[in-house]
Amino acid sequence: MTEKTLVLVDGSSYLFRAYHALPLLTNSKGEYTNAILGVTNMLKKLMGDYPEAYLGVIFDAPGKTFRNDMYPEYKANRASMPEELREQIKPLHELIKAMGLPLVMESGVEADDVIGTLARQAEAAGLKVIISTGDKDIAQMVTENVSLINTMNNQWLDVDGVKEKFGVTPERIIDYLALMGDTSDNIPGVPKVGPKTAAKWLNQYGSLDDIIARADEVKGKVGESLREHLHAIPLSKELVTIRCDVPLNEAPTDLVQTTPDLEVLHEMVSHFEFNTWLRQLAASSTTQPAQQVVEEPESLLPAVELKVDTVLDEASFKQWMEKLSSAELFAFDTETTDLDYTKALVVGVSFAVEVGHAAYVPLAHQYPGAPEQLSRQWVLDQLKPLLESSNVLKVGQNLKYDANVLENHDITLKGIKHDTMLQSYVFNSTATRHNMDALAEKYLGQETIHYEAVAGKGAKQICFDQVAIEAAAPYAAEDADITLRLHQQLFAKLEKTETLKNVYETIEMPLVPVLARMEQTGVLVDAQMLSQQSSELSVKINVLETQAHDVAGQPFNLGSPKQIQEILYDKLGLPVLKKTPKGQPSTAENVLQDLAADFPLPRLILEHRSLSKLRSTYTDKLPKQINPVTGRVHTSYHQAVAATGRLSSSGPNLQNIPVRSEEGRRIRQAFIADTDFTVLAADYSQIELRIMAHLSQDAGLLQAF
Repeated sequence: MTEKTLVLVDGSSYLFRAYHALPLLTNSKGEYTNAILGVTNMLKKLMGDYPEAYLGVIFDAPGKTFRNDMYPEYKANRASMPEELREQIKPLHELIKAMGLPLVMESGVEADDVIGTLARQAEAAGLKVIISTGDKDIAQMVTENVSLINTMNNQWLDVDGVKEKFGVTPERIIDYLALMGDTSDNIPGVPKVGPKTAAKWLNQYGSLDDIIARADEVKGKVGESLREHLHAIPLSKELVTIRCDVPLNEAPTDLVQTTPDLEVLHEMVSHFEFNTWLRQLAASSTTQPAQQVVEEPESLLPAVELKVDTVLDEASFKQWMEKLSSAELFAFDTETTDLDYTKALVVGVSFAVEVGHAAYVPLAHQYPGAPEQLSRQWVLDQLKPLLESSNVLKVGQNLKYDANVLENHDITLKGIKHDTMLQSYVFNSTATRHNMDALAEKYLGQETIHYEAVAGKGAKQICFDQVAIEAAAPYAAEDADITLRLHQQLFAKLEKTETLKNVYETIEMPLVPVLARMEQTGVLVDAQMLSQQSSELSVKINVLETQAHDVAGQPFNLGSPKQIQEILYDKLGLPVLKKTPKGQPSTAENVLQDLAADFPLPRLILEHRSLSKLRSTYTDKLPKQINPVTGRVHTSYHQAVAATGRLSSSGPNLQNIPVRSEEGRRIRQAFIADTDFTVLAADYSQIELRIMAHLSQDAGLLQAF
């Protein structure tokens, strides 16, 4: 693969399909194994096909979802899960984890919603996405960068494939599903409307809204049925629409394929009597994959019973202030109202000076019946000298976030000595995810209290200020204690490798306050200039569309790969340079670029695509991301995401502003300096060649660079 890929596996879809596709297999103990065997065989194939890809396996969590709240009859007609299948789920999950694959489950939503959210996040980050599923509903997620593969029958669906299979483009799949309904999920739809009728109407009228508006024009019994059930269509559409904004703990780049736990894997595969797999494990046991760092087996610290102090009075608080003031280093964490640092306010703070003893100071829990708490302003005023002292050293997990939140309370965090997220990242960027839960499990052998356990999940998740203090205190205090324990483990590992320790101490840690200040400051954007550019781009896009229609000799949708394919290859007879996996002539960008050298229409289509993307991604979107308080755009810079060591940026991504085209350079001009300031652009000059010259000591390179 030339570009990074995210593979998302619809585990719930394959669980049922594998169970029904294979005979009801059992091991010698009488335990059912057919679903486990089918799903893991599929996963092994994907791991072999995409060894370098991010990969996550997503399952439905137990319990109801927001769709049940919206429509109590949702999936009410489904038969209960066979017991022969139910008993295979838990061991399958354990086996997947032993294979080194991330497993994601979110209560309150379906696996489809988690997949949709991760797919859109990955696409926005520039990743190619492959969704492995047999579920037709997920066809609505397909774009130029998101494809589907069904490993059960090896069917591949890109944009053209969706149109060929369903008769409509991916952006119309939601409308298509809403019209048909789904008897298995008890989604109403319009009775008498099947796949052919739904596709016919959408191609004839354009969209579901257009069909509703022109319902009187539809003839016959099916037209009567449509008019009779118009009231049910909005609900059906909501039920079939995949949510792409689910709050998740996992980002796409967290879904890293890690080294399998061979001991557990061998034990489980042996237990299930998967003999072919056992032989494969035996054959590969002598070959160890290369790692960033040769890790010794983790010498886990003994389990520690945590003593939690819930600080509700001034006397107890002052005792902890004395401990913190005299400590060489203390762990610090905040609990807040929002993940967005520009909006977040402190709800409580936690500390730990020694392993096994931590405190939580609740400050702004507001649920009915909440006990009286210390004044947030008073506590922060007391902490301010300590937190702003460079001589009082702190350790945290992603302290940049805490620093940004404290700035909202006029506190500038200093003395940031250690960060366990960065320690893990520098020690081995790909061994595990770098969130606290994953680090505690890997390096401490401990399962932490998860945020969802105290605040809930999905649509029913509450803000932390609504969490009962009795539940919040153990959770928050554990964060501080785990941070201290992780630091003791991880920093000791870094100290064994001087080069890694040097990178951590001289590059990564000094960068934390720099990035925090950059994020807090934000970037000034000329919204009026972007609005003007958006209007100008619209004019150019319309001109290009007219020119393309003239060259083609007929109007067509420049956003439709299928129509482009028909015009270029069927009508104009352009040479077919490349085909899709389905054998259709490709309209991918690289193919159009090659054709554009000799033919005018591909050039016009490429220009139209480029300008449309600039408008939707930048000139239309950036003004909406301006913070109403600061008047600036605030991004988040991530030190522990890209395995190569590069920074990444999100919300919005300010590292990908176009520069190669004239229009792209004009967008950059909308990033401006305040009065009496100047924007300075700096870049290394031929840095890769200079590094090559230094490392090789080649005389010619040294002279040239």
